[in-house]
Amino acid sequence: MRRAKLPVGEFTATIESLTLEGRGVTHLDGKATFIDRALPGETVRFVYTARKKQFDEGDTVAIEQPSPDRVVPGCPHFDQCGACTMQHLAAEQQIAFKQQSLLDQLERIGKTPPASVLPPLTDAVWGYRRRARLGVRFVEKKQRLLIGFRERNSHFLADLTRCAVLDPRVGERLTDLADALNTLDIKRQIPQIEVSCSDDRVALVIRHLAPLEAADRERLSAVGQSFGYDLYLQSGGPATVTPLDPATVQPLVDHHPSYGVAIGFAPLDFTQVHAGINRKMVQQAIDLLGVTEQDRVLDLFAGLGNFTLPLARRAAQVTAVELDAAMVARGAAAAAANGIHNTLHVVGDLFTPDAGQDWLNQPYDLVLLDPPRAGAEAMMPHIARLKPRRIVYVSCHPGTLARDAHALVHEHGYRLVAAGVMNMFPHTAHIESMAVFEPAS
Repeated sequence: MRRAKLPVGEFTATIESLTLEGRGVTHLDGKATFIDRALPGETVRFVYTARKKQFDEGDTVAIEQPSPDRVVPGCPHFDQCGACTMQHLAAEQQIAFKQQSLLDQLERIGKTPPASVLPPLTDAVWGYRRRARLGVRFVEKKQRLLIGFRERNSHFLADLTRCAVLDPRVGERLTDLADALNTLDIKRQIPQIEVSCSDDRVALVIRHLAPLEAADRERLSAVGQSFGYDLYLQSGGPATVTPLDPATVQPLVDHHPSYGVAIGFAPLDFTQVHAGINRKMVQQAIDLLGVTEQDRVLDLFAGLGNFTLPLARRAAQVTAVELDAAMVARGAAAAAANGIHNTLHVVGDLFTPDAGQDWLNQPYDLVLLDPPRAGAEAMMPHIARLKPRRIVYVSCHPGTLARDAHALVHEHGYRLVAAGVMNMFPHTAHIESMAVFEPAS
């Protein structure tokens, strides 16, 4: 199919609203146009970047009348890098946008506005990101290595010197790290680096498409020592991840100081990217559940026990269900390491649940779930059948939360007591939220 020819030159538009992805919306000759780096109320000059049957796309080149909510982006690479699309919007307005987006989707998709709105959870908005997948590419024309994220609307890597949202132990050293890896013989065969940080450790998993010879191993070992990083190598799938020097690496640990809990994790394990928000999120979830020492709690999509172990400090028993058997085993080990003995860790497929499983036929007073973006549609009737007195749903996608809320409210006799957002990913359009449900009668 031939692409539509793009209009040549700059055009002027007044921005009406924002899309869920944070792009400005305008209508030109009755056709919607989505414009990057533009805010509601602004008059901007833009260029077209794509034309489609239902809508067009563009990118701002100049602001003729700025919004009062516009701020100077905190990262010098904002105009090139595609990772953080909302740095030009004041942080408090980002939160207001996310809160309203959540409420709009609960109303539109879920047909169920919350009885009350939870105050948004906020924390640091710079240097917060403890997990990231960084692209790596050796550019022949520049004869040097680039490390970072893709350019805006492009498959090319942005030429970054720093990243303001990454943990500064990595984000402020991108150039130094790129220069160090540029000395490797296999620099052309490194496509990505996984970053994983805890309070006191930084681990980098270096994906490599060619074997490392002894000289490159020595160079990498020197890089790890110089930067204070624990380095891991990955030659294939996740199972191939191994420490470069097993004698020097230390465990990564997530801490919940309020609950006396420390959870060890491997560099590729799923953990929350924002430690400050995560601790507040766990606290809020437990408070909203109203856990007592007599309660039996069901924790679904439990992972390594981010909610399970703190819950166990308050409840009589917590049953943690997770699909990944390795994570279930590590969650059980973490409970034991923390001296917690009132948890049950179960492997369970929550997308195609088996009603005959023993854990689904036990009594529970409370249910907490933290599903991936796909939500937990298949679990809604099973949760309702258990008749918990309260459900707390932690969501990373407001659309699937709204869909599942519709089922709980309109099919299973629950009411949406409260909902609100958590700023887990500042300067992006990503929306994390929490909702509370109780029986309607």
